[in-house]
Amino acid sequence: MSLEHSHPVKLNELYRDVIMDHYRRPRNKGDLPDPTVAVDLHNPVCGDEISLKLLVEGGTIRKARFEGRGCSISQSSASMMAQQLEGKSLAEAETMLGRFKEMMRGDEQAGEALGDLVALSGVAKFPVRVKCALLAWEALERSLEQLR
Repeated sequence: MSLEHSHPVKLNELYRDVIMDHYRRPRNKGDLPDPTVAVDLHNPVCGDEISLKLLVEGGTIRKARFEGRGCSISQSSASMMAQQLEGKSLAEAETMLGRFKEMMRGDEQAGEALGDLVALSGVAKFPVRVKCALLAWEALERSLEQLR
């Protein structure tokens, strides 16, 4: 088998490993006392739940925490998102949100600037799972709207 044929398979394995690592050992999961903003979302179709809490000071997200339950895609997406949000300005969070949504619509280039989040790019090929990946991001979008 040529290298170019095995490369996509290895990349898919790497992506799957990143997703499962965040699912098994979520980052930034837990409660956040006295958040600046808190949003709870539930996907009634599959039962996934996300509670996102942000502590914002001076236009910068100082802490991002989530709690929830659901499939590996929804929980991994929340873990990766929360981890990357800390230290970002609200404008940077808005840009991340836009790029992630573009990636979920199949724009592969949008994922290049998202670090580990690019591992979720393959979800775009499964429309039924896109809502899982977007749940935490919808909570972020509502949080940013409340902060405006």
